[in-house]
Amino acid sequence: MTSTASSPDTREGQPAEEQQPSWQRRLRRFGHVERPRADVGARLVPAYTRPSPRLWMTLGLSKRAADQAVRLSGWVGPLLITLVAGVTRFWNLGNPKAVIFDETYYAKDAWALIHRGFEVNWPEKVNGDVLRQGSDVAIPHDASYVVHPPVGKYVIGVGEWLFGFDPFGWRFMTAVLGTLSVLMLCRIGRRLFRSTFLGCLAGALLAVDGLHFVMSRTALLDQVLMFFVLAAFGCFLIDRDKARARLAAALPTDEDGRMYPDAQVAQTLRLGWRPWRWAAGLCLGLAFGTKWNGLYVMVFLCLMTVFWDVGARRVAGAVRPYRAVLRRDVLPAFVSTVPVALTTYVVSWLGWILSPTDGTGGYYRNWAATAGKGGDWTWLPDWVRSLWHYEHAVYEFHVGLSSPHTYQSNPWSWIVDGRPVSYFYESPLPGKDGCPSDTTEKCAREVLALGTPMLWWAAGFALLYVLWRWAFRRDWRAGAILCGVLAGYLPWFFYQERTIFYFYAVVFVPFLCLAVAMMIGAMLGPPGSSERRRVVGAAASGVLVLLIMWNFIYFWPIYSGTAIPIDSWRSRMWLDTWV
Repeated sequence: MTSTASSPDTREGQPAEEQQPSWQRRLRRFGHVERPRADVGARLVPAYTRPSPRLWMTLGLSKRAADQAVRLSGWVGPLLITLVAGVTRFWNLGNPKAVIFDETYYAKDAWALIHRGFEVNWPEKVNGDVLRQGSDVAIPHDASYVVHPPVGKYVIGVGEWLFGFDPFGWRFMTAVLGTLSVLMLCRIGRRLFRSTFLGCLAGALLAVDGLHFVMSRTALLDQVLMFFVLAAFGCFLIDRDKARARLAAALPTDEDGRMYPDAQVAQTLRLGWRPWRWAAGLCLGLAFGTKWNGLYVMVFLCLMTVFWDVGARRVAGAVRPYRAVLRRDVLPAFVSTVPVALTTYVVSWLGWILSPTDGTGGYYRNWAATAGKGGDWTWLPDWVRSLWHYEHAVYEFHVGLSSPHTYQSNPWSWIVDGRPVSYFYESPLPGKDGCPSDTTEKCAREVLALGTPMLWWAAGFALLYVLWRWAFRRDWRAGAILCGVLAGYLPWFFYQERTIFYFYAVVFVPFLCLAVAMMIGAMLGPPGSSERRRVVGAAASGVLVLLIMWNFIYFWPIYSGTAIPIDSWRSRMWLDTWV
């Protein structure tokens, strides 16, 4: 009787594609392609793409000059795009000279935080005094009940401390973070795609997104949250590259210098000190220290980086990569992110913690010594119990918030720009407040938080593309982009009865831009494509990018609060739900 071990392999001699598992063969009809298994070193540490030598020949550059141009382009390109983004965001930043939308909360809370250490109750009609008196306005002493952590308000307060208590001062830091986020996205996209061009394209798309632009010029918390979320993602991405480089350095090589997998190395190697994970933990703590939905982002991104470690050890040759990650990576990953984030969050409350406990300090600061006496937790410091009580009250407020609002929207409508939010609107007469004197009717001045429609509608198709790319091509880059979108988007579907707004979507706008950039990269064609394929792809991509940029310019007046004739304003209200 022939043993099973000695029986011939029925797949021997078959083509490579026929040796794939049956599920992979079934998915080929949907576009699944197995990732190449050769050259482990290149898979662990992919090289950056370089422009075609024909480009340098056309420009008349020598090889040395071309190499230097490639090195410089990794920073020069992102910095030029950031410069454009900064100019547009800081231009006339104090306009409108008004307290617009929720600036009525956060600008004043920020001013109180940097002077009192906690938020206070402002008189109901104090906004006019603020605009007239600026930094000289009297600050109340009574503590106020607020429902958002303090980090974002401290950030806004830095601008007020530097430039005064006026619209420019309280919008300054959101403009700074909005500008820096463009630079970060250029560099993140470059590292993600291994392409300076696609990285710069993603940053340029973010620079011309209307929602990101408006949020960069408004003192709201969501732009601060977006910045720290993007920074955390970037830190995890750098950590991924460095961890895989350490794995690659430990793998054996053959006589030709080619790396090959080694199960022992892949399953036992400790990746050592990973400072970028600690930096990511700090950014995540600052994120949910700005708004609580940063907690969801922490969960998504931390799981993502664990799966990245699984993929790295699998490529390096681990037979049981999940077991290896569980033994070598999970505990260090947890310690370097979650405790760091939680500590950062608690430290952000330091002003409240150090405030008086005699009833003149922060809201609920004296709760443990008054209404919270007794119970099983009296062994904890009073500030811990008071803070926990405060957090519990805030949680109940958030999950129960259902007050109707004119501009509330359902998250299903966000990707198609279904219901943007008007932050400011007035109707100046001809010759007043920038309205042309020869206008026959009144003008309109509006600041509308609306994503650039062409960009967002393209992003809807791009999300379908990256979903397909991740599911059937197993492209980790597509998975990372989807993770960023879902972290900022998916949680809101669990609170559809709650009062929520479209501008919350600014948190995942950078990842929409990455999705569009990845789709455009596919349109341009893979390396080795025919010249005709490249020309067609470049033409289609160029048309799409130009349409997005034209769309931003067209909507510029209603992003920046520029007075335009009422008919021009009506022509920009493409959907009835925008009014």
